Amino acid sequence: MSGGSLRPANGQASGQGVWCIARPSTSDQALTDNINYACGIVNCSLIQPGGSCFYPTSLMNHASVVMNLYYQKAGRHYWNCDFKNSGLTVVTDPSYGDCKYQYAL
Repeated sequence: MSGGSLRPANGQASGQGVWCIARPSTSDQALTDNINYACGIVNCSLIQPGGSCFYPTSLMNHASVVMNLYYQKAGRHYWNCDFKNSGLTVVTDPSYGDCKYQYAL
């Protein structure tokens, strides 16, 4: 077999960013649990008043930001974005305005 190319096992293209966000169907309680868990491990100043990701002040937004921080820090394995099936990985950068979602290549 010749002419094939190697692809990363997790399916992303070389040099492509992958981010973790909260599933839109996630309950407020699960979002709160995810924020509390992630913030016990990563610096959550981005979602605090004055932080670049504080607005909009919604559980969905705040959870997505810190779930992504955790995902990036923990090694970007699909299981690092599971959060009891309340997270999903995306290849479109969810950053907005001054809120920049971290990613590692």
